[in-house]
Amino acid sequence: MGTSFSELIGGAKLSGEKIAFHIPEDWMQGRTTYGGLSAALCLETANRTFSDLPPLRSALVSFIGPAGGDVVGEARILRKGKSVTFVEADILGEKGLATRVVFAFGAKRDSIFETTFAPKPQFKDPEECELYIPEGMGPAFSQRFESRLVSGARPFSGSNENDHYIWVRHREPNTNSISALIAVADMPPPAVMPMMKEFATISSMSWMMNILTAKPMTTDGWWLLQSRAESAAAGYSSQDMLVWNFDGELVIAGRQSVAVFA
Repeated sequence: MGTSFSELIGGAKLSGEKIAFHIPEDWMQGRTTYGGLSAALCLETANRTFSDLPPLRSALVSFIGPAGGDVVGEARILRKGKSVTFVEADILGEKGLATRVVFAFGAKRDSIFETTFAPKPQFKDPEECELYIPEGMGPAFSQRFESRLVSGARPFSGSNENDHYIWVRHREPNTNSISALIAVADMPPPAVMPMMKEFATISSMSWMMNILTAKPMTTDGWWLLQSRAESAAAGYSSQDMLVWNFDGELVIAGRQSVAVFA
């Protein structure tokens, strides 16, 4: 069955001023921890180190080096203002710094704005869509999720598509935290991968995301993920990444920079 997200997070232990985690093989992506999990562990580290943080508003993630097995998280406050607190959190493995995230946590303020300008997507429900990554296929971490291909193409299919929509949820029910959502949000392969005809290494370098609601919620655990490549040149690709809940509410807007070894 593998290790669920809740089991992995629940197994964390306080080690001095650091948080100790163990990354099992079924959460790995090649030789390193799946990027969405690495970012989620940084958020868990920040929240466990500082218990009075306001809601998460944005995150700047840098994937610096590989890590797996036993890792530790540590966090520090960079600045605490009247409404916004900046926290830097790291995940360190045997070879040193693996992931660094700068989070912005912000309390709600009165505003003349209370709207989303992005159009609501119109797509089939997950049960009406084909499996995206069948059981037993894909990188180890992908088996921790259920996924359905809404539009676009699968990895290494030689497609001309650069824009992909996928329904994704944890296989474990009732996984509703923002950390769990961040673990889902990075699940799709880089948007240029379906354009390749054969396997090649691709590695995320950085990931920026804005969290658009204080308490993201959805139905039956399903989130609709979009990844759209804007450019691919000189061994790097830039892509947009959006996440909607089941009812079509936009909850995350992000961008990612990817190294492409092809």
